[in-house]
Amino acid sequence: MAAEEASQDVVLLQQHALDTEFFVRRGVRKGFQAMSLAALPLYAAFSFSRYGRNHFTISRLLRASYIGGGVGAVGGGAFEYARSAYSKPDAVRTRRMQVAYDAADIRADDYSTIGAVLFAVLTPAIFWKRAGAIDLVLGGGAIGSATGVLTHHFKSITGDRPPTVVTPPPQKTVD
Repeated sequence: MAAEEASQDVVLLQQHALDTEFFVRRGVRKGFQAMSLAALPLYAAFSFSRYGRNHFTISRLLRASYIGGGVGAVGGGAFEYARSAYSKPDAVRTRRMQVAYDAADIRADDYSTIGAVLFAVLTPAIFWKRAGAIDLVLGGGAIGSATGVLTHHFKSITGDRPPTVVTPPPQKTVD
């Protein structure tokens, strides 16, 4: 009897750890997307107001975009870890089920990935002599990720919304 209860507790802890890992990965993605989007106008405003037009370069803009995205990824992952690891396992499981079936969230991630790959290839082709290879590829990916998220939101605003999926009820984890 005691061994069976201990086994159930281990299974619940493992499921909670997997749910937490899922949300940490999601937080990293969402943090990268948000800060990649916010870094461009923030850096441009800071650079123009502080140094003027002479110090604004493509290389610095690309570097700011992927550094901002990296900071967002770390912050988003840390936030989701703190939120999920210290929440009740049943609440985390229910939230995971809701997020896993959210078609709008999945479409935003898909568009972000497509944009990141596309811009990581196109940015070096367009700005080859204006920045280093690392800044071109990583910065292009960050700008593409932000562009993909903007495309998703623009399509949602103009009426092309992803379908609504009914979330199945959470199952009992251990019988």
